Amino acid sequence: MAESSNNNQEPSVITWAIKVASSAGLAAILCCVAPAILFMFGLMGGVYAISFADFFYNEDGSAAAGAWALRAAAVVIGAYGVYRFRKQQDQCSIDPKRKRNNLILVTLITVVLAVGIYLSLEKWSSWYFDKHIVPAQQEELFGPSSE
Repeated sequence: MAESSNNNQEPSVITWAIKVASSAGLAAILCCVAPAILFMFGLMGGVYAISFADFFYNEDGSAAAGAWALRAAAVVIGAYGVYRFRKQQDQCSIDPKRKRNNLILVTLITVVLAVGIYLSLEKWSSWYFDKHIVPAQQEELFGPSSE
């Protein structure tokens, strides 16, 4: 009986948006975060981490098809999360005006948090690559520097 009353409970706007935004933001920058984390734990060398990330970017540093595919996947994840929130919310008997406001709120929170997570992780991964992975790559390719 507790389960049936649980199914009609209104989903939490903030919790839902944080979960969806985290998934979308991480999916959008997976190309850089994954090799950085694998390198951090010693599961990948500098050369392989750079080559993994290079797959997603052009020579000039602009996004290639792989990066755009991840960003498109992030948009799909975000849109699906908002859609599922709407469907979950439609099962509840709450005021239609409140439903609309909740949907707008979850959409805005999801977009802002997802973009914020993406930009934060992009900044962090750029710093981490420059500070740790690129020097490791140079050492792997050319040996220890004589400085």
